Amino acid sequence: MLETIWFVLWGVLWAMYFVLDGFDLGMGTLMPFLARDEFEKRSIYNAGGPFWDGNEVWLIAAGGVTFAAFPLAYATMFSGLYTALMMLLFALIVRGVSYEFRNKVDSISWRSLWDACHTVGSFLPALLLGVAFANMFHGLPLDEQHVNQGGIVDLLNPYGLLGGVLFVVMFAMHGALWLAIRATGDLKTRAAATACKLWPAVLILVVAFLAYTYVHTQLFGNYMKNPHLFLILIAAVSGLVAARLYLGAGKLWKAWAGSAVFIAGVVMFGVVGLFPAILISSLNPAWSLTIHNSASSALTLKIMLGVTLVFIPLVIAYQIWAIKTFSGPIKSEADMEY
Repeated sequence: MLETIWFVLWGVLWAMYFVLDGFDLGMGTLMPFLARDEFEKRSIYNAGGPFWDGNEVWLIAAGGVTFAAFPLAYATMFSGLYTALMMLLFALIVRGVSYEFRNKVDSISWRSLWDACHTVGSFLPALLLGVAFANMFHGLPLDEQHVNQGGIVDLLNPYGLLGGVLFVVMFAMHGALWLAIRATGDLKTRAAATACKLWPAVLILVVAFLAYTYVHTQLFGNYMKNPHLFLILIAAVSGLVAARLYLGAGKLWKAWAGSAVFIAGVVMFGVVGLFPAILISSLNPAWSLTIHNSASSALTLKIMLGVTLVFIPLVIAYQIWAIKTFSGPIKSEADMEY
């Protein structure tokens, strides 16, 4: 029972991270295409600036839960995907530094350098996370000792790349919606129009991903055995449809909320499909890492559950406060810190 609770919590924390850091990553990816002058570039930085470090807490929490609750899965994941995860880490570091360093020197070339770092540091994590999770859904070449026999090139298979592209476009739409909420003037209009243009691409990609998933993975097995679980997929689709309808009606907050439900639904669809596995072995299903053979002791799970139930609500409360405090429109230089 404890293992199942932690597995669900593990999935929820990843979903929270993708929802909250997704709009940061999406805005950074879109910046070269949306921002036309210095004010608009700074508007994009300030649309995400008050939130990005808080959003990263969910990534740390998700990684921490993996380490505390399923240490064997953590060891296999972080050793077998070492190169990809180091690329992800450095990209996130460069993006974080860009917020602080961009305006330290009054030079066009200096700002251009950090703008490029910000864009790459936003695009690359979205792509890598999509590739990584798609490969987890598909299965990794784990041997009997749970050692990943593949390399980074093996992750760049059609299904993994499709997952990466889906995450990039999905986050870009999410970020465009957030920017439409916070920006003003022409930038707000272009951001909303970009979200409209990206919506059909997201729809096509998610349909293709689901079709590929049905044919080439075992994720739908749990859903066929327990049809009520399809409510997760229905919620995801409903969120995507709601995002477009509310966007068309000019209700941007509700459109962003619909996008958030969609992203969370996509993540939970994959996580629930994995259950009880965490890392599937494509070489032999018996060599997969599950919530049973990779979990910590019952005592550890109990203690950590108590700690988590105390601190996660505090993090949620902080996120709510930050969004409520810093989500107003950016109208002038006076509204900017970055």
